[in-house]
Amino acid sequence: MNEPILTIVEREAINSGRWFSALSPSLRHDILRCAYVKRYKDGELITARGEPPEQWIACAKGAVRVSSTSISGKQITLTYVEPGIWFGDVAIFDGDRRTHDAYAHGSTSVLCVAKADFKKILALHVELYEALLRLHARRIRQLYGLVEDLNTLPLRARLAKQLLHLVRSYGVPSLSDGSEVRIGLHLAQEELAQLLGASRQRVNQELKSMEREETIRIEPGGLVICDRDALMHISEADS
Repeated sequence: MNEPILTIVEREAINSGRWFSALSPSLRHDILRCAYVKRYKDGELITARGEPPEQWIACAKGAVRVSSTSISGKQITLTYVEPGIWFGDVAIFDGDRRTHDAYAHGSTSVLCVAKADFKKILALHVELYEALLRLHARRIRQLYGLVEDLNTLPLRARLAKQLLHLVRSYGVPSLSDGSEVRIGLHLAQEELAQLLGASRQRVNQELKSMEREETIRIEPGGLVICDRDALMHISEADS
């Protein structure tokens, strides 16, 4: 379902994004002026692997699950794109087809800029080239960091770091206990395991261990972080 404008909450998510908020007012204005909104239900396909890139996209609400398919046909979750994050520009730059599938995770809204408009904005704003270079550099640093963690950190530390990231991106303060934070992104343990490059059984064991230590609490609706400092200590002590 397409609707012409962002809601107040969606607009705030876009405008407060770390990368987008650093752009000049005129560039932000030109991007938003030609952008349009698309809304998806949970599990709906946003972009497909192998299709030509026709849009530059930002998540405005919910989450975008980026995945690939194994040789056996199993879907593997690679990452989640949170509100305020832009993606899809790499394929537009190199002219190749999209490399992964992107699905709505929960009720999700995205802001789209057509390929032709994206190129017009680039022609008008040299600033955007430099901004996108910074964005790509940040992605590369994050990718190297993930590869390093995968090869040097035990699963317990990687899990703690992933939970801290999810808290920063999707944390919702608990109404019953101000010291607790609920992770608003609902992930099955299999999906969490895929993000960590581990089996669901091993991730379940580590989660149960953290629960016994009263660092987290596992509830039917998701994970609750009970002791953020303890989680930070786990991520640092095991690194």
